[in-house]
Amino acid sequence: MFKAVVAHSNDPESLAAIEEVLQQCISSLAGDIPQAGILFAAIDFDHSLILQQIHQAFPGIQLIGGTTDGEISSVLEFQQDSITLMLFCSDEVEIYAGVGRKVSCNPLTATKQAVEEAKVKSTADPQLCLTHPESLTTSGVAILEGLKLALGQNVPIFGGLAADQSRYQNTYQFFQTEVLSDSVPILLFSGNLLFSYGVASGWYPTGQKSKVTKVDKNIVYEIDSKPALDFYHHYLGLLPPSIEYPLAVFTQDSENFYMRAPIAYNQETGSVTFFTDITEQATIQISEAAVEDILAASQASSITALNNYPGVKPEAAIFFSCVARRQLLGTKTQEEYQNAKQSLASSLPMCGFYSYGEISPIDLVGQTQFHNETFVTLILGTS
Repeated sequence: MFKAVVAHSNDPESLAAIEEVLQQCISSLAGDIPQAGILFAAIDFDHSLILQQIHQAFPGIQLIGGTTDGEISSVLEFQQDSITLMLFCSDEVEIYAGVGRKVSCNPLTATKQAVEEAKVKSTADPQLCLTHPESLTTSGVAILEGLKLALGQNVPIFGGLAADQSRYQNTYQFFQTEVLSDSVPILLFSGNLLFSYGVASGWYPTGQKSKVTKVDKNIVYEIDSKPALDFYHHYLGLLPPSIEYPLAVFTQDSENFYMRAPIAYNQETGSVTFFTDITEQATIQISEAAVEDILAASQASSITALNNYPGVKPEAAIFFSCVARRQLLGTKTQEEYQNAKQSLASSLPMCGFYSYGEISPIDLVGQTQFHNETFVTLILGTS
C-alpha cells in the first residue's frame, strides 16, 4: 500500500491556514497514519508555528520542505501566498528525512551529513531522493554534486531549490520542526516504490553549437574564445541576455540538454552571469521559446512521466517548475498546471512549487542534472 494525500490553503493567517490544511489531510487520510510529508510555503508565513502544528497532529512524521515562489496542488491549483502539504502513508515503502547544515561552508560535508542521517534510519538501500535545498548561499550544482557523491550515481534525485517570492534575500528550508537557512533537507525513499518522471522546458536550441572556453563557476567570460556577450549580440543584436534566451547545455555525447538562464552581464569584461554553474568546454546553443511552447512543455513532461510509469495506477504526482517560467508566463501561469494535469487522473493527489532551480535526470538512463527554466513531473506509487 502506498497512499498520498494533499491539502492546500490560501488563508493569509498562519494558524488558520495550517488548521485548514490539517483538517483536509485528516479527512483524506481516513484513519491512515502518515509516515512522511513535504511542505511548500510562501515566505511570509510563521513557518515555525506551522511545523509545530503538523508535528502535533502527526507525531514522528518525517517532514521536509521549504519556501517557494508559488505553490501548486490538485486542491487549489496555482497559488501564491499559500501553503500546501503532501503526506505519504505506506507499509511497503520506507521514507526517512535527513538534513545537512551550513551547506555554503562545505557542500560535500553537508550533503553527506544529510544522506547519512536519513540512511541510518532505513533498513533498505535508497531508491529515490527528494530534496528542497538552499538556493542563495551556494551553488545548486555544488549541492547536487554532493548528493550524487553521497548517494551513488544510481540513485536519482528530484526536487527544486527553495525560493523567496523573487526577493532573492533569504530562503528557508524545513526539517521536522526546524526552520533553517543554508541547509539541505532530503527525504530518502526505499522499498517497493515505483516511480517515473518527465522533463521538458519548451525552449529549443537554434543557431550553431559553440563551446564555453572561459568560465568561473556561473560567470561565462568566453564562448568560442570570444567574449560571451559577443555570442549573445550575434544572435540578439542590441537585445541584452535575458531569461527569454537561455543556453541549452548539452550532456556529453548526447542531444539531450539542460538549461542555464542568464541573469546579468558586464559590458566591460564581456561576461554573462548565469543563475548557476556551467562547466568549461561545455557544448552550448542559444535557445528560444514562444509562450505556447513553454505551456506545452508542462503537458509534455507529465505525458512522458505517465507513459514511463512501470505500474498500473500512480498514487501521487509532484511538480517542480521554475520562477523564470512563472515570470515569463505572467497571468498564464495557471495554465501550466492545468496542462500538466490533463494527462493525469483527476483523482490523483498532485503537489508542487516554483523554484530557483530544478533537479531531475533528463532521461531514463542519464545522471541527475541541475536545470533552469524547466518543468519536472515525478510520479510515485507501488505495484
